[in-house]
Amino acid sequence: MKTSVITLAHGRHAHLAAQQQALLRSTRLPDDCIVVAMADPEISGRFPDPLLSGTVIEVPASGSALPLAAARNTGARAALDRGAELLVFLDVDCLPAPELLAGYASAARDEAAAGRMLCGPVTYLDPPGPAGYDLDVLGTLDAPHPARPAPGPGEIVPDENPDLFWSLSFALTAADWHRIGGFCEDYTGYGGEDTDFARVAQRRGIGLAWIGAARAYHQWHPTQDPPVQHLADIVRNANLFHDRWGTWPMGGWLEGFRNLGLMRGGTDEVPCTLTQPAPHPA
Repeated sequence: MKTSVITLAHGRHAHLAAQQQALLRSTRLPDDCIVVAMADPEISGRFPDPLLSGTVIEVPASGSALPLAAARNTGARAALDRGAELLVFLDVDCLPAPELLAGYASAARDEAAAGRMLCGPVTYLDPPGPAGYDLDVLGTLDAPHPARPAPGPGEIVPDENPDLFWSLSFALTAADWHRIGGFCEDYTGYGGEDTDFARVAQRRGIGLAWIGAARAYHQWHPTQDPPVQHLADIVRNANLFHDRWGTWPMGGWLEGFRNLGLMRGGTDEVPCTLTQPAPHPA
């Protein structure tokens, strides 16, 4: 099964380089690596690592909102055109465990995960030391995020809740990608597009499966909770999601924004509205 790793990047060059070094430690190397550079021409010529087969696809961005949904679709199309049978999406911040690719590939052939999107447990790492993360000891830091299922290595746990899907580490076969039809490109910027994707998948008979062998480690970077740097994107995308599905996504973030006086609405049938200018994205 030809496996392609798809990573979106805008900046975070050090994170991308560390991810590719981690991929080179895989028990099963990727057959192809697609790096989708969003409004970042510096990525071309620097990635993928010379020891990894792959290419860079450049995607422009208009304004400050990165085209995450469109970029994932572009990466998938490129991978499929290059013969991919299994698509593995990894956020640029994620370091794959050595067994991640083999775990996803094995699960894609397992009846317990047939016709499902495959998601692996992710550990959020503390800040690294001056020399960065020691890739040889990532397993000793394993502490998967408690908001998602985290089966042990070798375990597969089917799941029917699309709202638990996350796009930072997931895989699916080419056939299932075609059944879903890709991400809705009406979403721009950060937030909501991944939950929408999982809702569409569920509507088309594709659930989730949590793959214990496919572990990843999220590299630390500064952030805010709620993510006010993405306020405008989240408000716009939440309204779009509600128009499409009749429910509100990202409830904790919307509540946080309301508590800070940054927006109103986002409950019942009241649309989200900014109450003051959104901060400029970092």
